[in-house]
Parts: sequence; C-alpha cells; structure tokens
Amino acid sequence: MNRMNEKNNHKRWWHLSVDQVAKDLKTDIEQGLSNDKVQERLKQYGLNQLPEQKRISLLFIFLSQFSSFIIWILIGALIITAFLGQWIDALAIGTIVIFNAAIGFFQEYKAERSLAALRKLTKPTSRVIRDGIMQAIASHAIVPGDVVILESGDRVPADGRVMYVAQLTTQEAALTGESVSIVKHTEELPDKQLPIGDRKNMVFMGTIVVSGKGHMIVTATALQTELGAIAFLLQTTEEEKTPLQIKLAQLGRQLVMLCFGIIGVVFILGIWHKIDVLTMILTSLSLAVAAIPEGLPAVMTIALAIGVRKMAQRQAIIRRLASVETLGCITVICSDKTGTLTQNEMAVTSIWLNKEFITVTGIGYGPEGQFKRNDAVINPHDNAELIMALKISVLCNNAEIHEIDGKWQSIGDPTEGALLAAAAKAGLYKKDLEDKNHLIGEIPFASERKRMSVIRDSSAVLSQLVPPIFSLMVTKLH
Repeated sequence: MNRMNEKNNHKRWWHLSVDQVAKDLKTDIEQGLSNDKVQERLKQYGLNQLPEQKRISLLFIFLSQFSSFIIWILIGALIITAFLGQWIDALAIGTIVIFNAAIGFFQEYKAERSLAALRKLTKPTSRVIRDGIMQAIASHAIVPGDVVILESGDRVPADGRVMYVAQLTTQEAALTGESVSIVKHTEELPDKQLPIGDRKNMVFMGTIVVSGKGHMIVTATALQTELGAIAFLLQTTEEEKTPLQIKLAQLGRQLVMLCFGIIGVVFILGIWHKIDVLTMILTSLSLAVAAIPEGLPAVMTIALAIGVRKMAQRQAIIRRLASVETLGCITVICSDKTGTLTQNEMAVTSIWLNKEFITVTGIGYGPEGQFKRNDAVINPHDNAELIMALKISVLCNNAEIHEIDGKWQSIGDPTEGALLAAAAKAGLYKKDLEDKNHLIGEIPFASERKRMSVIRDSSAVLSQLVPPIFSLMVTKLH
C-alpha cells in the first residue's frame, strides 16, 4: 500500500463537506473522473477487489487426509504387519487408510468446487459517471474519486461519501450486525470519532441499498475499505486445530505410549524366560499392532461426512470435515447485545389495536401464520379495524416479498417486508390492494416529520386529477 492510499484511508470523510471531499480526491461532482485519471489511479491503488485465498490443489487436498497423527500410527502398523508377513492384516489396514482418505478427499473436493462455482456467480457491475457520461463497469475497476450511482437492490462496490440522496437507506448488517436499515444523508457530521453505524453520510463496501437512490464519491477501495480491514484480519489469523483434531492427537500419543509399554513388558518377560530374541521382537510388534483401533479413523470420517451432508441440505458449505465437529462443540454463543446475531429477518409478532394486543404467529416473511386474541385464534376479517391497519401497512410501503427457491424473501426495508408478511397472513397482498387503490403521490420519510406518507384513491378519474394539486402541496411542505 502506498503512502497516498494510506493517507486517504485514514481521513475522516464523514466530517468533511461534499465539496471538500471532491476537492481532496481531485474529482468533479458532475463530470466524475476522466479516463486518463482512472488509468492513473488504477496503477496507484490497484483493482477494487479483495485478495482471494490461494486455490488448494487436488494433490494437497489428498495429502492432507494423511496429516492426522492416528493415521500415521496406522501407516506404521501397516509397515510392521507387512514386515511380519501378515499380508491379510496389512491389506485390511491399507484399505482402511485409503478408504478414509478417499471419503475425506471427496467431501473437501466437493466443497472447493461449490465455493469456486459461487465465485463465478459473483461478478458485480456498477454504474459510474466518467467524463460526464454514465457507464456500467465491472466493480473491480472502480477507483477512489469515482462518482457511483446507487439504486435499490445494488451492492455498494466500495466505501464512499454520500453526495446526493433520495430516500436512500442501506443494510449494513455485514459490518455492524444490525438488521435495521440506515437512512443516509449528505450533511457533514461534527463528531470526528464515530463508529461505522453512526457514519450516516457514508456507505460501505459489501452493504446493500435497501431503498431509494443516491450518488457517492468513492473514498476507499479493496483492502482500504472497512470490509477489506476485516478480510485482512481473517487472512492473517493463524489456523487453529479443531477440538476433534486435538483429541485424536492425544489419543494417538496415548496409543504410542501404550504400544511401547506392551513391547517393553512382553519383550522383557520373554527374555526373562529365555525365549529367542527375534521371536520376542516379532511377538511384541504383533501385540502392539493389535492394540491399535484400525477402524476408528474410518468410523470418525463417515460420521463427519454424514454431518457435512446434512449441513449441505441446509444450504451450508463445510470446507473441512473436522469443522462439523467444531460446530457441534459450541455450547455458548456470546454476543455484544441482543439481536446482533440474527437471520437478518424481521416479523410482526403483536399489534396494539383498540387498547388490546393481537398476537401474530409465524416466522420470517412467509404468509403462514395466525392472529390470536388472549391465546384464541381469530379471523382477522371479523375485525374491521385490524383489516384497515393491515391495509394501511401494505399501501404505505415500498418493499416487496417474493418466494425465491422455496423461501420467502423481502426486497426492500426489512421492517416494511415484515408488515407485508403480516398482511399476507390475513390474505391481503400488495399487488391486489395497489390495483384497487391507485397511487396519487408520496411524501418521502423525513427526520423532521418522522414519517412517510402516501395518497391513494380507488377512483381512476380522481387519481388523474389530484397529482398537480399534490405536487403543489409537497412543494409547500418543503
């Protein structure tokens, strides 16, 4: 990393005005960077991509199956039994060793292939303004100073200072762990020391634009981003052995000590009784080999492979077999506060209506669930106020919920998605309601009003007459 890049990375961009940020990064807010400057900065900063871990070769995956201490003991037993001429035993031990290695190799190879396929699917593009023209480019070609256009559903390609917003909200759970969307603005922040979650005029690489649109000036790329700092720490972390590997190594050492003890005792007793030395050596070695549980590695590998398969059925890729056992050893999960470790989903669980609570069952964004009053199931359509509340939550809403690959997902703000799911449990769907209640206009959310507002009407004629009046009203409000 050169000094210029390091200097830029440590600036408190949120504390500066948009004009000052543009001046420091030598870019034009309207025109963006010129192609000549882009080429210079690509040489200076490099590509906007996090370094990938070195691909593991098939030979390395296969050889790593023989790294266990207990496997070394089995190989030693194989050599001894072959030396003693016990070919059937040698063949059995050899078969177990190869079988164990084959299962481990096959599972880890499948995991590597799945990860490689996922990498090929993720080739994001971004819209930038260069030389005054909007262009769609590969996200890895973005450089500091680029003006990037963000819209709902986009993944933010780099860290940047927001310079224009229109109801722009982002989902920053990847960095902060918080599922609540962050409303962005363009004003500079007076505090020079702010955590990531409070830098509301900044957007960060890897986060998602939930709603609205905006423009940003790129301030950091690749490893200089907040996500890049996390990636760097992960790559520099030393790999530790799993609890299973530690226990197997301990068992292996105990077996070795046991074998040497057997050899020593039997050999000394044989010599004491004046038995031939060579005979005693062969007998001691045979007893030592018999003490080794040859089937243990195979049984362990098969059990772990079953665990990997069950995890795969739940859409989780396990790269190494031993990691399955590590997950099984977890007894306590520590988090900094309630709600940080979530599925990044929200759900309506209760509604306060007419001075009483109505409980809503069901999880996630699916339409399955019931409405209850005092633990008794009720029909929501028998309660006019409840149906009206649910209709309002759908019609004053910019999110959508869809079933994708058998799972319901929210596109947009998670809170608004939860409201749509609650209404769907009562049979109220957004498309049907919007067809009957045409949108006339919308007043965006503002911190002063602490709300957003929409105007709808079921009359197609009225919806054509009201927009001019509504536009005048919005102008006066602002």
